[in-house]
Amino acid sequence: MEVLIVAEIASNWEGSIKKAKKLIKECKKAGADAVKFQMWRASDLYDSSHPNWKEIKKSEITFEKARELKKYSDQQKIEFFCSAFYPEAINLLEKLNVKKYKIASRTCLLKDPHSRETLISKAQTKKSVIISMGMGGNKQKIKNIFKNNHTTFCYCVSKYPTKFNEINWKKAIKYDGFSDHTIGIIAPMLFTTLKKINGSKKIIIEKHVKLLNSKGPDASSSLDIIKFGEMILNIRTISKAKI
Repeated sequence: MEVLIVAEIASNWEGSIKKAKKLIKECKKAGADAVKFQMWRASDLYDSSHPNWKEIKKSEITFEKARELKKYSDQQKIEFFCSAFYPEAINLLEKLNVKKYKIASRTCLLKDPHSRETLISKAQTKKSVIISMGMGGNKQKIKNIFKNNHTTFCYCVSKYPTKFNEINWKKAIKYDGFSDHTIGIIAPMLFTTLKKINGSKKIIIEKHVKLLNSKGPDASSSLDIIKFGEMILNIRTISKAKI
């Protein structure tokens, strides 16, 4: 079974290109297939009164920063792609020749500014998309938008962190992807095992990753890079098991 393991960097790069590059390098060493960042404009998604506004604003990825991180990821031989939250971001990412896009749960609700336009822009690339719908949304409507794209829907519980007992495993195994927000490595390992038993040929695991000393707003629901490496080793072992 083939497992695509995506390291979700989110805001754990803390607005520092140096930390972002270290995360990219460490994720490659840990065995991840791809690193994923989030390209958004803070004012589109959050009010300036948000308690983490300074950190959120600092973690915006500009076009120049995206170009630099894509170039560095290429040098490290690890795939770089993004969740993009506004249409202009797609134009830049296309110039960078990204291979795929992520659709965040909140975007599927079509309530944020530019959500629909952003989805349509991604659909027009005809590239593969990974879609989380942990916040709900109309799945058929999303499918219709991406009818000409290869789609992988991810099971996701949009709680940060998610408690293990909040996962509905009967529902989860109907998906070919798992965007996990639990603390620890058991949930993605169990998902891999269940999909392996069910005869799946290809799945996607996405996990939030941080450096050991990370203090960003996503840090509390992220896996440190050492545990991330352990998770990947176990998942690779499970995926190759003869059942």
